[in-house]
Amino acid sequence: MTKWSTEELDTIGSAEELEITSLRADGSLRRYVPIWVVRVGDDLYVRSWHGRDGAWYRHAVQRGEGRIRARGLERDVTFTAPDNMVDEPIDQAYWSKYGRHGNSYVGPMVSPDAKATTIRLTAR
Repeated sequence: MTKWSTEELDTIGSAEELEITSLRADGSLRRYVPIWVVRVGDDLYVRSWHGRDGAWYRHAVQRGEGRIRARGLERDVTFTAPDNMVDEPIDQAYWSKYGRHGNSYVGPMVSPDAKATTIRLTAR
């Protein structure tokens, strides 16, 4: 497993959005999708606004590998399920970073449906 550098964590963690894609069965990349990303400690997390029905989420879970890009940085990643103990810090990170957008946007990202789709992004 590869770790994120401090510079990568700062760049991706401070980005308003990142673009995410997963690998197809043939190894090619799917279309990039913009999503919100939060940093908690030395980890980066994403969630699906549409819960388990989100297409990017279903593909990410199915393949387990993909790529992200944010603020000029592009990196191959592994998608893993985090420990449930991080739900509260991730919720707080969403409110802290995106709270200015209001409850109609952040509320769904901290809902039980979205929490069930939390993915940790691990550098490869």
